[in-house]
Amino acid sequence: MGSEIKFGTDGWRAIIGDDFTFANVRVCGQSVAQYLHESGMAPRGLIVGYDTRFASEDFAAAVAEVVAANGIKTYLCDRPTPTPTVSWAVLDKKAGGAVMITASHNPWRYNGFKYKPEYAGSASPEVVARLEAPLEEIAASGAVKRMPLAEAQRQGLVEVFDPEPAYFAQIRKLLDLEPLHAADFTVCVDSMYGSGQGYLPGLLSGGPRRAGSLRVVELHGERNPLFPGIGAPEPIGRNL
Repeated sequence: MGSEIKFGTDGWRAIIGDDFTFANVRVCGQSVAQYLHESGMAPRGLIVGYDTRFASEDFAAAVAEVVAANGIKTYLCDRPTPTPTVSWAVLDKKAGGAVMITASHNPWRYNGFKYKPEYAGSASPEVVARLEAPLEEIAASGAVKRMPLAEAQRQGLVEVFDPEPAYFAQIRKLLDLEPLHAADFTVCVDSMYGSGQGYLPGLLSGGPRRAGSLRVVELHGERNPLFPGIGAPEPIGRNL
C-alpha cells in the first residue's frame, strides 16, 4: 500500500492517482468483504454506489469485483447516485451495508470511499476500526480477491440496478408532492454537475408519465468532473 489509508467518520478521501488508486480501493473493498463475513452480514449483500467524479464508476466496479470474488452478492448502481439514495437502498434491500465512491465536498482532484453499515448511517468508530485494522496486512500480502465484472454478473454475484424508483417511492410516502406538481410556476434547480442531477426535477415534475403544470429548469445537469466555476459540490449539500 503506497500510503496509509485512514477512515474518518464519513470515510476515506485522497487525491486521485496519488493515494486514491485502484490498488488502494481494492484493498478497502477486500476489508469490507472480510468485515461482512465476520459480522454475519455477508448473506445480505452489499450496495455499491458512486458519484460524478473522475473515474468514480470504474472505482465502484473495482469494489464490486472484489466483493463478488469473496462470494458476496453486490448491487451496483447503474449510474451516478446521491449518497442518500444509496443509503435508502441499504434499507430497501435489507443489505448488509454499502460502499459509496465519493469525496463529498472536497475539490475535484479528490475521490473517496465511504462505508454505510446495515443501519444506513455513517459508520460508527467501532466499524471504522474494524475496517482499518486489516488494511496493511491485506496490502502487504496481496490477498485481494478479484473476479471480472462480466463473470460476476454471469454468476449472479453482481446485479446492476436502478436505485431511483425505491427512493422516490419513499419520498412520496413522506411528502405530499401533488400541490407542487400542479403549481403553475417555474422552478430553477442547479445540480452543480453532481450526482443529484435529474433527481429533484424528476420529483418536482412528477416524472415522465405524470408531468403537471410545474415547469422545472435544471442547470449544470450534466457530468463534468472538474466542477467548473464551482470547485467542489459543497453548497448543494455534502452528500450529493
